[in-house]
Amino acid sequence: MLNRNTSSPAQLSNERSALERRYGNVRAASAVLAAPLSDADATVQSMPDASPAKWHLAHTSWFFEAMVLAPNSSGYRVFDDRFNFLFNSYYESVGARQPRPLRGLLTRPTLTDVLAYREHVDSRMGELFKQEPPESVLKIIELGCHHEQQHQELLLTDILHLFAQNPLRPAYKESVPLPVKSTERAMPNYQSFAGGLVDIGHSGSGFAFDSEGPRHSVQIEPYRLADRLVTNGEWAEFISDGGYRNPLLWLSDGWTKVREAGWAAPLYWEAREGEFWTMTLRGAQPVDLDAPVAHVSYFEADAFATWVARRLPTEAEWEVAAQSLPVTGNLLNSDRLRPKPAPAATGELRQMFGDVWEWTRSAFMPYPRFRPMSGALGEYNGKFMSGQFVLRGGSCVTPDDHVRATYRNFFAPHARWQFSGLRLAEDA
Repeated sequence: MLNRNTSSPAQLSNERSALERRYGNVRAASAVLAAPLSDADATVQSMPDASPAKWHLAHTSWFFEAMVLAPNSSGYRVFDDRFNFLFNSYYESVGARQPRPLRGLLTRPTLTDVLAYREHVDSRMGELFKQEPPESVLKIIELGCHHEQQHQELLLTDILHLFAQNPLRPAYKESVPLPVKSTERAMPNYQSFAGGLVDIGHSGSGFAFDSEGPRHSVQIEPYRLADRLVTNGEWAEFISDGGYRNPLLWLSDGWTKVREAGWAAPLYWEAREGEFWTMTLRGAQPVDLDAPVAHVSYFEADAFATWVARRLPTEAEWEVAAQSLPVTGNLLNSDRLRPKPAPAATGELRQMFGDVWEWTRSAFMPYPRFRPMSGALGEYNGKFMSGQFVLRGGSCVTPDDHVRATYRNFFAPHARWQFSGLRLAEDA
């Protein structure tokens, strides 16, 4: 969370006003994302790892109710006593909950009821802001805003997975194909970085999740990083060369997954009359060979890197390369909703933010001197530091003001439904 010294009264007033505006903007953005969905769209759960859109909308409201309003707003009455069971995600210390794989069985409350719940919470939050809550409460509200932005991204990736199961291939947004610009298909350039003792992690200025710090020193060896992401066209060559049939390219668990699940291409790819098509948030469209490959697992990313005699970067290598770059790119506010071909080469790194989350070879583990937050909020990140790999950089459905160079996303190595891709690295 936010880590700063106690603010002066004037600073605290300004921060409170800014946070109230941010809260309103974040909550409104969730409503906009849900607007194209019917009650049925928002209710169905397509797999255990995904959640219904209705659940995302309710859970983020539950967070503000359970973590902010109930303990800090005098006389607050919860909207519905049953919602703590329905919409708690994984907070063991807060109570029992609906099992994650069964969230799609919650046909009630309706989407209309959930939107009324959101209005109730927003109204009470407005009253709380007028009471000038202390900095300790503001920090939790700020965390809640970033938490909701995480669920905005999940809402979109989960809807894409749901719609991909429908033979009609419905589009979340207008399905007119987006313009595809042919670009020169040159090999990526590699930018060199010196080794040595480097500092990574959040410095404590501004918001960060607890897992992004503390800032600390890491020893790295000299390395080179590709100046762009791996493309769909390059992935098609991997497929053509038998990449999914060659066990020598794969980690043992990855090869087991390939055989068990029958993987032969990235998630959502299908062959149609000699070309690949893919499901997007704008409906089924031909695969853009110049755009970054998406919806590949860590296992696939590692196998591809082995195929081209390269490797995935470590998260320290990625952060060192990104920490001086502006946080700009093809993020959610572009409304493209799918990865975009890299701009023309300039000698600098491209696509470091947006398009696809970039797999690293680093396990999601605590940094030195990491301490989780106290109380229930300590369950936010620390309990998941096992069996996950770190991804960096954000994607085409990540809110623009939600990502930074120190941001550590994480997923299990077999996960594919996120907008996840890769950038290659090599030893210098």
